[in-house]
Order: sequence, then structure tokens, then C-alpha cells
Amino acid sequence: MGEFAGFIQDKLEVKLLILYIADRLIEPAGFDAFQELSMVDKGVDYFVFAECLADLVRTEHLSLHQDRYAITQKGQDNIRACESTLPYTVRRQADKEVDLYNHKLRRSTLVTSDLKPRSGGGYTLTLSLSDELDSVMRLDLLVTQERTGRRLQRNFQQHAERIYTRVLEALHEDYREQPKQTPQEPPSPAQSAEEQGNKGTLPE
Repeated sequence: MGEFAGFIQDKLEVKLLILYIADRLIEPAGFDAFQELSMVDKGVDYFVFAECLADLVRTEHLSLHQDRYAITQKGQDNIRACESTLPYTVRRQADKEVDLYNHKLRRSTLVTSDLKPRSGGGYTLTLSLSDELDSVMRLDLLVTQERTGRRLQRNFQQHAERIYTRVLEALHEDYREQPKQTPQEPPSPAQSAEEQGNKGTLPE
């Protein structure tokens, strides 16, 4: 028991934590994602985690396909019956981490970018923003350098919604040329003096 330093006190609780996380993920996840999400308590270390994850696959509480883990019906039945035995603090922290991870997953399916070389030189950069129903915006851009394309990709991935708003604002802007007003010449000193002299004078 001395190897467990946090709220998690044994390997059974480590397995329950892994199942608790898997039951809340919106899609299967890889080893690294499960490891990161499971490190919400000091009682979980890398070697204990790796052993418990492998055991859950062996006992068919988790399935493993193309290096991605998903909870099975057996795993769901077990965790939903036993999740209350996990310390509340651990469950609350796990919920926060899983919510953030799920948000990133959802966004990654809605904001996509692709950079491909063109046969005639340069690169085609495709930027796409969707909602959960349909495509919202798609841009195909020609860039001359791969480095430039990668930078534009990063900007779009991080700020796609703001860029979409800026594009709409630019499209709504009125670009018609306004008539130019001819600036009036300032009066000469002689004209000013004459105007001053005429003030208050009645015609004869």
C-alpha cells in the first residue's frame, strides 16, 4: 500500500478511475490521452497505470482497436455500479479534465486545415470551419512557402471563429467609392478685408 500516495489507495481504484474516464469520453482515446487524464491523483503513477490499463483490456472491460481504447458494455456496467466508491475529489477533478479533453475533440472535428503541394509549385492551403450540422466556411488559398502555410494553419486552428467573424465583417463592408469633395480655397487677405469692410453697411 505504500506505493499509493494520494486519494487512490489500490490498483482496483486505479482501474475504476480509468473506467470512469473511459465512460465519459466521447470517442476512443490512445494510451497517452488515458495516461494524462488518469494522472489527476498522486496515487496513480505510470507503471501502475500501464498495468491496470492492460488488465482492463485483458478482462474485456476495455477494447483496444488501432491503438485506441474504448469502454465495453461490461466496463460500463461495472463502473456505473461502483463509481461512487471513487473518492469525490478524484471524480470531480477527472470530470474537469475529461470535459476539457472532450471540448478539444469536438473542436478538432469542426475546425480543420490541410496543406498540400501543388504540381506547378507552391502549396494549396484548405481551411474549413463547420458547426454540428453543416459547413460554415471553406477557404482554398495558394501559398508559396510551406513555412507560411504552416503558420496560417496554426492561426486558423487557434482562432477560426474570430477569423470567420472578420471575413463576414469584410464581406459586409460597403466598398463603393464615395464622391470626393473639392476642398474650398481659403479666402485671400484682400477678400477678407473687403468682406469685413462690407459688414454693417447699408446700400445707398
